[in-house]
Order: sequence, then structure tokens, then C-alpha cells
Amino acid sequence: MRLSDVLSKPPGKEYVQIDAFLQNKAGKVGQKVDISTGTVALNYFCVSCGDIRTFWSSPKLTCIFVSKNLISVDCVLTCGCGASIPVWFLIESKNDITGQAPAIRILKKSVKLSDTVRINDNRYGEFSILLDNAMQAYTDGLGAGAIVYLRKIFEKITVQTAQAVGIQYKQYEGGNPRNFSDLLKEVNEKCSIIPREFSANGYRLFRELSGVVHGEYDEEAGLKNFEALHRLVIGILENVINHKELMNTTAMLGWNEERGESV
Repeated sequence: MRLSDVLSKPPGKEYVQIDAFLQNKAGKVGQKVDISTGTVALNYFCVSCGDIRTFWSSPKLTCIFVSKNLISVDCVLTCGCGASIPVWFLIESKNDITGQAPAIRILKKSVKLSDTVRINDNRYGEFSILLDNAMQAYTDGLGAGAIVYLRKIFEKITVQTAQAVGIQYKQYEGGNPRNFSDLLKEVNEKCSIIPREFSANGYRLFRELSGVVHGEYDEEAGLKNFEALHRLVIGILENVINHKELMNTTAMLGWNEERGESV
């Protein structure tokens, strides 16, 4: 396996043994080295193409030694249409990375999104950008920030759904919003927006979201809970899109019923 194979997959906690790519290098702190490791390929949403596309790197990348067990790798990935996105990796080696068969893992991965390249497509309309922000915060190790974005989506889609099916959002005309727990329960009973995976504990998970936001900023808790909470939010968005009675809400998401796709 080559370094590019590892960089083309989601970061994992386990070390993976790869072919040597820095043999005979001194590995001094700050040393810059050009490396040939194969082509990195990652999928992103290309705004110009209007679809998820594979973005490719040059087979020649550049790395900088932090130590003999830690390097950073910079690359620019390009779509066939010419759109590009810079990606940076921090790679940790279990042993000497200049050895013959280093065992490595991606310690951190960071991307610079733009108006032309995003993580998610337009399927979720206004929520696609919030999902991008949540995922980018998560990959940057900002667990609390990632949860803030997911919580915002959770609240907003619940309120929009309530309005779409005529459920009273405020206690009375011009009054304060209702208790969110009660609102979510009524919306879910009428529309079943909480995915089955979470149907037994939907509001408990929301309290976890809220607890991270309103309590002390616990990055570790945010990172630990992110994947489950991300699935919850995506599941709610999908259930809203697929609910025939919620076409007013799905229109807000940019969903076109006739074409069966986002617009």
C-alpha cells in the first residue's frame, strides 16, 4: 500500500503499514521533501459540475518533517473541470517514518472549502452549507463547534416542519416559542421525522447536543458524539424530504418532486 492509498480514505485510528517513501532522508525538523506517493483521490461536490466528483492530486507531493515520527503533507486536488481544493494532512508514524515499511495514520486532515467546492451537494438546500461547516469543524478537531452547527439544523428543520403542517410554534400570537421538547414530540408524532434508529431516544440526543452548547465547551464530548448526531440530523432531513405532506418544507430544502432531485 502506498501513502496515497491512505490519504484517499477517511482518517482512521489504526496504524497502516505502507511502502517506504522517505528512505535515506535525514528527517530534520523543518526539512522539506518532494515525494512520489501515487495520486490522492477524494470526492467533493463541484458547484460547476453540479455533482459529486473525484478530485485528483498530482503524483508528486511535498512534505515537511516535524520529527521522524510526524510529517505534514500539502496537496491540491483538482476536478476535471479545473475547480481545485487545497488539502493538508498531518501524518503520524508508529516507528521511524524514514524506514523501509513505516506504519502510519492520519492524525489530522484539513480542507479549505470555497464557493466552487463543498463537501455536500445541494440535496439539503440551505442546510447543506451548515452540514459542511459541521463536518469541517469535526475534521479540525473542534467538537463543540461541530455540535453547534448540528444543533442549529435540528432546531430549524423541526420548526420549519411544524410550520409546514400547521403545528403551533409559539405559545400564542406574538408570544415566545414553545418548549422545544414539547414541539419536537408533537412534530414527531404527526410526521415521524426522527429516524427509527433514534426514535426511542430522539430528545435525549438533542439534550446531548444542547448540553455541549450550553454547558462547558467539551471538545472531546463533541468529537465522541458527532457521528451519531450527524446520522440523526441527516436522517431527519431525509425523512422530511420523503414525507409527502411536507412539500412546503421540502421546497425550502430545494427539492423538486417531479425530477426527484435537488435543484
